[in-house]
Amino acid sequence: SGWTAQRGGDAGWKVEDGYMEVVPGQGNIVTKESFGTCQLHIEWAAPRVVKGDSQGRGNSGVFLMGRYEIQVLDGYRNPTYPDGITAAIYGQYPPLVNACRKPGQWQTYDIVFIAPTFEGEALKSPARVTVIHNGVVVHHDQALQGPTEHRRLATYVPHAPRLPLILQDHGDLVRFRNIWYRELPDYDMIG
Repeated sequence: SGWTAQRGGDAGWKVEDGYMEVVPGQGNIVTKESFGTCQLHIEWAAPRVVKGDSQGRGNSGVFLMGRYEIQVLDGYRNPTYPDGITAAIYGQYPPLVNACRKPGQWQTYDIVFIAPTFEGEALKSPARVTVIHNGVVVHHDQALQGPTEHRRLATYVPHAPRLPLILQDHGDLVRFRNIWYRELPDYDMIG
């Protein structure tokens, strides 16, 4: 009930047995709530039956503020480009290590995200992220170059301080469960 379709209307993903699953072609889903700097926990599972390879295998994404993607991919014994593997800051930084479990097993991302700040049209401080994949630190306080994109240089454009979380429909039957976040509103004041 906390999600809608990115293109409008009800989220068209399958919901059962304590998880939700991408329904290919239904599109991305978006939280009704918006957030900025936060701690996020999310569990996901790639399909148990392996079909395809590289980016065609258990592909999805977690888009913080709808702009900054942490890649979801079945990266277990699945070579692909470094900044597109599981837990990559998509298109910018590969993870420090591949901590993927076998297809069909539940995986966790624990993320501390520091939202970017702007002064008018100028970037004051970039977004920063720490990602822990299955209990292993794969990114530590990494500054993002801007919104994540495929094969494009990132450029920050000022945006609202709070925006929704987006989960991607990339055409694979990826499942998600136990998604929660807590805001860290004064985090940028520390230090």
